[in-house]
Amino acid sequence: MFSDINEMLQNDGVIAFVTDTVWGIGCLPTSEKAVQRIYDIKKREAKKPLILMSDDIYPLFDYVKQPIEKQCQILIKKHFPGALTLVVEKSDITPDYIASGMNTVGIRVPNNETFANICRNIDGRVLATTSANLSGEPAALNYDEAMSYIGNKVDLVISDYGYHAKGLASTVAGFKDGNIIIFRQGEVKI
Repeated sequence: MFSDINEMLQNDGVIAFVTDTVWGIGCLPTSEKAVQRIYDIKKREAKKPLILMSDDIYPLFDYVKQPIEKQCQILIKKHFPGALTLVVEKSDITPDYIASGMNTVGIRVPNNETFANICRNIDGRVLATTSANLSGEPAALNYDEAMSYIGNKVDLVISDYGYHAKGLASTVAGFKDGNIIIFRQGEVKI
């Protein structure tokens, strides 16, 4: 089944899936057409970037400028996988259409086995993602909500296989002059 998902994504597909926090939608970061579909599906403003998620930190490193700040490394070791999104300086391979023209990109490794299995079976092991909902509406918390909100707009809503979302959004944190900045307080307390 996961090989079918990879083929779908290679053909500019958009999928919905469970994470440890809320349900998300995503596509391959190399597909500008699929990224545009996500913006259209959500009615999302172009100035709001997507985040990159994987089952492991290492595939995400290609999208991040090296070396990573020491504070960032500490948070990665402590909270990945988990409900923390880190906003870091992007590398040259991170497309502007994902970062909305900013010089940063959000990265996250959710702690959810179904999401991890999806990533392990797709090219590059990274998805460009956002929450599964229309902009300004509550995020989907289960399969039925994902189907109701965006099921007819994406190519596939993947079963959670019993690995449910907890319902609290990830904490979003960044760095300035070596200090941690909290952009959104979520499940993880720093």
